[in-house]
Amino acid sequence: MMQAGQYEGNFSIYCHDEVKEMLETFCKMTLVPKLFQYIGDRILLIEVKDQEEVMIESIHMKMICFDIHSTKAKQFGFQGILVDGQRITCLGDEPFHPSCENLVKGSDWLLSEAFCLYEQKEQFRPYEKHHSTALDAGRVAKQLEVKNLILYHTEDKTLSTRKQAYKKEAEKEFFGSIYVPDDLEHILLSQ
Repeated sequence: MMQAGQYEGNFSIYCHDEVKEMLETFCKMTLVPKLFQYIGDRILLIEVKDQEEVMIESIHMKMICFDIHSTKAKQFGFQGILVDGQRITCLGDEPFHPSCENLVKGSDWLLSEAFCLYEQKEQFRPYEKHHSTALDAGRVAKQLEVKNLILYHTEDKTLSTRKQAYKKEAEKEFFGSIYVPDDLEHILLSQ
């Protein structure tokens, strides 16, 4: 889109040092020079560190990046503070780690992966993959006193029943609002 003049401004990707290095290497190896020229010029790979605050001007959101303490690979989550003061926290691609409690507790919105239902744990083996169930996510949301829970990163074999089933299971533990969005679905972050 940049090359065709259909994208104005810069495109920023915020990531930790290891992801930045991987993206730069991957792009250098796979993009033709006329596309690679945008990396570092208009496509900005911005390195962030654990607990670093950054201001995302395009959406008027202050963001605090944090290490989720993954045992698989270095991964960051974030806490965003919206212009109306609401806090939205994303745990990344793994279940909640207690060392992140100070950034997660009391969030207005919590984004948590929930790979499957608890009753499906033998079929999908979420714990072996460093994932959780909808029941686990509901339990964590209750424990951390969040107001709204968004479940994502789910298996895709039960799409026709997933939304209702995941919500029903998380409701066994969590009594706030629960959302299980489909891909590209919009959620209005107002209370």
